[in-house]
Amino acid sequence: MGFSFFPRSVKFFKLFQEQNNKLIKAAGHLCGLFEDTADTEELCKQVNIIESEGNIISRTIARELSMTFITPIDREDIHDINVAQEDILNAIKAVSTRLEVYEPARVRYPAKRLVLNIQGMVEASGAMLERLSANTKADKHMENIRWLKYESETLLLVGIGELYDCERHDYESILEIVKWSHIYDRIESAVDRLDALGDILEGVMLKNA
Repeated sequence: MGFSFFPRSVKFFKLFQEQNNKLIKAAGHLCGLFEDTADTEELCKQVNIIESEGNIISRTIARELSMTFITPIDREDIHDINVAQEDILNAIKAVSTRLEVYEPARVRYPAKRLVLNIQGMVEASGAMLERLSANTKADKHMENIRWLKYESETLLLVGIGELYDCERHDYESILEIVKWSHIYDRIESAVDRLDALGDILEGVMLKNA
């Protein structure tokens, strides 16, 4: 099918919501990974499957955008939302992969709280997408994303400080510090990308108000 100069009924908002639903599922599995009795191998497998499914949706959005002349919102905004959600899914996968590969001795409490914040930010971004499609305000959801971002920054400082505040300095302790430093780094990346998605959605809403 070639490029069309005529309006096409491409439901970009529906595709965005499908993409966000994948994020919600992946974030739920990520929270499960940070439970003490987690089936790490199975949950990581599910995250990988969801990431692959999300990539298909992302490619579908990109393809439809390239073949559609008239779009419900600016083309660059559709592109930015698509890329942002794909990046978040990749970031969630990166966290789960690090946890599976490194197999830390125990799951740390700040990390548990952080992945719950990731889940909350994903859900808030999904609510913003629903408001965007209905052209209604989503101030409280953006405020929620900002609050969770702020709380996550504090939790990261606490978590990293906890790593280095240990009396033991043997090989196992140092290795654990290295493992968790990498895991926290990936968690921080996921939080930052979710914050960026919130900014993108807020900008689109203001532009189309």
